[in-house]
Amino acid sequence: MTERVKVNCDGGSRGNPGPSALGVVITTKDGQIIEEFGEYLGEQTNNYAEYSAVIKALEKLRDLNILDADFYLDSELIVKQLNGIYKVKHENIKPLNAAVNELLSGMNVTFTHVYRKDNKEADALVNEVLDSKR
Repeated sequence: MTERVKVNCDGGSRGNPGPSALGVVITTKDGQIIEEFGEYLGEQTNNYAEYSAVIKALEKLRDLNILDADFYLDSELIVKQLNGIYKVKHENIKPLNAAVNELLSGMNVTFTHVYRKDNKEADALVNEVLDSKR
Protein backbone atom coordinates (compact mmCIF):
# COMPACT_ATOMS: atom_id res chain seq x y z
CA MET A 1 0.00 0.00 0.00
CA THR A 2 1.47 3.34 -1.00
CA GLU A 3 -1.20 5.75 0.24
CA ARG A 4 -0.28 7.84 3.26
CA VAL A 5 -2.17 6.77 6.39
CA LYS A 6 -3.20 8.37 9.66
CA VAL A 7 -2.15 6.72 12.93
CA ASN A 8 -3.67 7.66 16.27
CA CYS A 9 -1.69 6.27 19.20
CA ASP A 10 -2.26 6.43 22.91
CA GLY A 11 -0.79 4.88 26.00
CA GLY A 12 -1.99 5.14 29.54
CA SER A 13 -1.24 4.02 33.05
CA ARG A 14 -3.54 3.99 36.03
CA GLY A 15 -1.25 4.99 38.86
CA ASN A 16 1.82 6.02 36.85
CA PRO A 17 3.36 3.58 37.32
CA GLY A 18 0.48 1.18 37.40
CA PRO A 19 -1.55 -1.07 35.12
CA SER A 20 -0.94 0.24 31.61
CA ALA A 21 -2.06 -0.32 28.05
CA LEU A 22 -1.71 1.01 24.54
CA GLY A 23 -4.19 1.75 21.79
CA VAL A 24 -3.56 2.18 18.06
CA VAL A 25 -5.93 3.14 15.24
CA ILE A 26 -4.65 3.17 11.65
CA THR A 27 -6.94 4.74 9.04
CA THR A 28 -6.91 5.90 5.45
CA LYS A 29 -7.05 9.63 4.77
CA ASP A 30 -10.84 9.35 4.37
CA GLY A 31 -11.20 7.65 7.76
CA GLN A 32 -11.59 3.99 6.77
CA ILE A 33 -10.11 1.79 9.50
CA ILE A 34 -7.21 -0.34 8.30
CA GLU A 35 -6.26 -1.72 11.72
CA GLU A 36 -7.08 -1.03 15.36
CA PHE A 37 -5.86 -2.76 18.48
CA GLY A 38 -5.15 -2.42 22.17
CA GLU A 39 -2.66 -4.29 24.31
CA TYR A 40 -2.05 -4.69 28.04
CA LEU A 41 1.50 -3.79 29.11
CA GLY A 42 1.52 -4.68 32.80
CA GLU A 43 2.86 -2.27 35.43
CA GLN A 44 4.42 0.64 33.54
CA THR A 45 4.47 4.44 33.32
CA ASN A 46 2.44 6.65 30.99
CA ASN A 47 5.53 7.49 28.94
CA TYR A 48 6.45 3.82 28.57
CA ALA A 49 2.91 3.09 27.36
CA GLU A 50 2.96 6.02 24.90
CA TYR A 51 6.26 4.88 23.39
CA SER A 52 5.04 1.27 23.27
CA ALA A 53 2.01 2.42 21.25
CA VAL A 54 4.26 4.13 18.70
CA ILE A 55 6.53 1.07 18.46
CA LYS A 56 3.60 -1.34 17.97
CA ALA A 57 2.07 0.98 15.36
CA LEU A 58 5.35 1.23 13.43
CA GLU A 59 5.75 -2.56 13.54
CA LYS A 60 2.19 -2.98 12.22
CA LEU A 61 2.82 -0.46 9.43
CA ARG A 62 5.92 -2.40 8.39
CA ASP A 63 3.91 -5.66 8.43
CA LEU A 64 1.37 -4.00 6.13
CA ASN A 65 4.15 -2.57 3.92
CA ILE A 66 3.03 0.99 4.68
CA LEU A 67 5.94 3.42 4.80
CA ASP A 68 4.16 6.80 4.80
CA ALA A 69 2.19 7.85 7.88
CA ASP A 70 1.12 10.80 9.97
CA PHE A 71 1.08 9.96 13.69
CA TYR A 72 -1.13 11.79 16.17
CA LEU A 73 -0.49 11.49 19.92
CA ASP A 74 -1.94 13.34 22.90
CA SER A 75 1.40 13.33 24.74
CA GLU A 76 3.17 16.58 23.91
CA LEU A 77 6.33 15.35 25.67
CA ILE A 78 6.60 12.21 23.53
CA VAL A 79 5.90 14.14 20.31
CA LYS A 80 8.62 16.67 21.15
CA GLN A 81 11.06 13.86 21.97
CA LEU A 82 10.26 12.04 18.72
CA ASN A 83 10.69 15.27 16.76
CA GLY A 84 14.08 15.91 18.42
CA ILE A 85 12.94 19.05 20.27
CA TYR A 86 13.36 17.51 23.74
CA LYS A 87 16.04 15.07 24.85
CA VAL A 88 15.07 11.74 26.40
CA LYS A 89 16.36 11.85 29.97
CA HIS A 90 14.88 8.77 31.65
CA GLU A 91 17.03 5.66 31.29
CA ASN A 92 14.05 3.32 30.91
CA ILE A 93 12.72 5.37 27.97
CA LYS A 94 16.01 5.73 26.03
CA PRO A 95 15.84 2.17 24.59
CA LEU A 96 12.24 2.78 23.48
CA ASN A 97 13.22 6.01 21.74
CA ALA A 98 16.08 4.17 20.04
CA ALA A 99 13.68 1.41 18.93
CA VAL A 100 11.37 4.01 17.37
CA ASN A 101 14.27 5.62 15.52
CA GLU A 102 15.40 2.23 14.22
CA LEU A 103 11.89 1.39 12.99
CA LEU A 104 11.65 4.78 11.25
CA SER A 105 14.53 3.91 8.92
CA GLY A 106 13.24 4.07 5.36
CA MET A 107 9.87 5.44 6.42
CA ASN A 108 8.32 8.87 5.86
CA VAL A 109 6.56 9.62 9.16
CA THR A 110 5.42 12.76 10.96
CA PHE A 111 4.51 13.12 14.65
CA THR A 112 1.90 15.69 15.70
CA HIS A 113 0.48 16.54 19.12
CA VAL A 114 -3.32 16.54 19.42
CA TYR A 115 -5.61 16.99 22.40
CA ARG A 116 -7.25 13.96 23.99
CA LYS A 117 -10.61 14.83 22.42
CA ASP A 118 -8.96 14.45 18.99
CA ASN A 119 -7.45 11.09 19.96
CA LYS A 120 -10.56 9.54 21.49
CA GLU A 121 -10.58 6.28 19.48
CA ALA A 122 -7.06 5.31 20.60
CA ASP A 123 -7.81 6.52 24.14
CA ALA A 124 -10.96 4.37 24.21
CA LEU A 125 -8.92 1.28 23.26
CA VAL A 126 -6.53 1.94 26.16
CA ASN A 127 -9.43 2.24 28.60
CA GLU A 128 -11.18 -0.87 27.24
CA VAL A 129 -8.03 -2.92 27.83
CA LEU A 130 -7.49 -1.49 31.32
CA ASP A 131 -11.15 -1.94 32.27
CA SER A 132 -11.00 -5.60 31.18
CA LYS A 133 -8.08 -6.19 33.59
CA ARG A 134 -9.98 -5.10 36.70
